[in-house]
Amino acid sequence: MFRKILVAIDGSEPASHALDAALDEARVRNAEVHVVYVIESGLFSSLPMDNTLEIIYSVLQKEGEEILESAKKKADAKNIPLTTHLLQGHAGSRIASLAEELGVDLIVLGSYGKSGVDRLLLGSVTDYVVQNSPVTTLVVRS
Repeated sequence: MFRKILVAIDGSEPASHALDAALDEARVRNAEVHVVYVIESGLFSSLPMDNTLEIIYSVLQKEGEEILESAKKKADAKNIPLTTHLLQGHAGSRIASLAEELGVDLIVLGSYGKSGVDRLLLGSVTDYVVQNSPVTTLVVRS
């Protein structure tokens, strides 16, 4: 039985469907829900940190905070408690390690992220998590 659920979101439509599925599962099972947004900082790791990079990172962080706040409002409207996590690093590995750290029973993900370009540049986050997940992983197709 699923008592603790982690859902990864990135602001995309598939991620929104994944959040809806996680909230529905939480309501049925009376489970705890955690939502994670990962700032994919691996793209910038080899670049020198300057003002431009700081601005880009700041924009990505603000976007993450807004997406997490939107998820919190959606959960509040359904009267489901939700904890948010804003992380940085390789999204797939951060999601898998957070799942282990929190001791979740289920990870819920959208079938793909914001763009196909992400898949070409980074590999699919969903594929990574499915391959490396320490627990049951549900991929929601949209």
